[in-house]
Amino acid sequence: METAVTCQHFSVSCPSRTLLDQIADKWSMMVLTVLDAGPMRFNAIRRHLEGVTQKALTQCLRRLERNGMVSRRVIPASPVAVEYAITPLGRSLHQPFKALYRWTIDNMPHVEEARRSFDERAAA
Repeated sequence: METAVTCQHFSVSCPSRTLLDQIADKWSMMVLTVLDAGPMRFNAIRRHLEGVTQKALTQCLRRLERNGMVSRRVIPASPVAVEYAITPLGRSLHQPFKALYRWTIDNMPHVEEARRSFDERAAA
């Protein structure tokens, strides 16, 4: 089933707005980056993401799975384990995320200067 997306002006009803929100949040970007190295169990992913709560990671993984970015596989062991892997669709975000990360690193000094300048003006 193909859906034409012809939304403009970031309207609330545009499905691209929801998808952008779900893939561009900090945890989703980090989870997809961590999973790029290979499939991992929940706690292994969590160990890579300092500061993420169990609830936030669970919600993030569910959104990514629903959007086709991550697959979930139940491992029949004792106890039962779950492994997550990035899908080809999720992997297609690697280059845009890498470019965004590079931009962040390259421009951090400019952002820090802008913040400092803003804070000085706000304090005056």
